[in-house]
Amino acid sequence: MLLERREFLAVIVAAPLLRVSGVPTRQAKVVKLFKSPDDHPNAMETTREGLWIGEQTTDRAHLMDWQGKLLRTVETESSNTSGIAYGGGFLWMAANGKATGRAAKATDATTGEVLKVDPSNGKTLARYAIPGGGGVHGLEFAEGALWITSLQLQKLSQVDPADFRLIHQIPVHLGRAHGLAWDRGAIWCMHSTDRIIHKLAAKDGRILEIITLSPADPDPHGMCLYQGHLYYCDAGIAPGAVDSGSPDAGYVCRIDL
Repeated sequence: MLLERREFLAVIVAAPLLRVSGVPTRQAKVVKLFKSPDDHPNAMETTREGLWIGEQTTDRAHLMDWQGKLLRTVETESSNTSGIAYGGGFLWMAANGKATGRAAKATDATTGEVLKVDPSNGKTLARYAIPGGGGVHGLEFAEGALWITSLQLQKLSQVDPADFRLIHQIPVHLGRAHGLAWDRGAIWCMHSTDRIIHKLAAKDGRILEIITLSPADPDPHGMCLYQGHLYYCDAGIAPGAVDSGSPDAGYVCRIDL
């Protein structure tokens, strides 16, 4: 019954939003690949070594290969992890406030923060506030800058990772922006509630392309791009830190473009 209700609500919410005049729109072809080590993946990032996955409840960062083999795990001081990026030799973790699914720690965030993390040992090197305040989901490191989902502003913020100076902002067009993926001057933005992915022009936020997920597909959270394919994960957790009822919780998936 949970799945039936989830699917019904997804159809009702997304139906009016599937198409934007003049913008190419297509249905995603989703392939389930493997489960993450801790079953609650909410953040993904591509590197030459493999796929970094940020877990929402344990707040660990796992490096995995593309067949699902675990290569390395680091314990981090992130909390309610909702995004991860890699760049400049560091991991960047989106701590979306207080921890969920584990005991509280003194180092937990109370609101949205970005943590600069040593990928070899998980040590926190710096903490930064979210532009505009409030919560945070996806992160993406591209061309020497860090992109952040500024949820309170309903924008994507581009900052200088050296000092978090704001460089640029673009609007998002739906609520609950989540996973981000850079694509040659554009940025893919997952909207989790609406199950819609927008390809946005990095210059002004104009929608260039739309991909839709069906209600039967795994729930979308974190996202990344690798060799022409989008990848995303199903955290199994809904807003309010409750069980989403998704039968595909924990899965990493591929979207064939």
